[in-house]
Amino acid sequence: MQISEAESVVMEVLWQRHPLAAEEVAAAVADAQSWQEATVKTLLNRLLNKGAIRAEKDGRRYLYAPVLKREDWLLDESQGLLQRLFGGRVAPLVAHFSQHRKLSRKDIAELRKLLEELDDDAR
Repeated sequence: MQISEAESVVMEVLWQRHPLAAEEVAAAVADAQSWQEATVKTLLNRLLNKGAIRAEKDGRRYLYAPVLKREDWLLDESQGLLQRLFGGRVAPLVAHFSQHRKLSRKDIAELRKLLEELDDDAR
């Protein structure tokens, strides 16, 4: 399922807390985005049409909740990025960040720990 960058902002709000009315979603993104409520409603409708969220009638308004799980979306997005930019391989991605000094000491320590765990699992 393709989720645009703008739609992902709305999804992040709904993944954190749901169900929410359109006004509540608009209020949640107000600090980071200068969107009108109509824009948020358009994005909600797009997400509904894609099947990423569901809506339930609540009086005169609708309450929205995610159907698409964040973990599933992250997996699809990260696999797509790896495939498009690095031929599906993780090592060139890490090398790229390493070469451009985008890895902090903490990142390196976490990568070492992960590699050790993977190595232990392989034995």
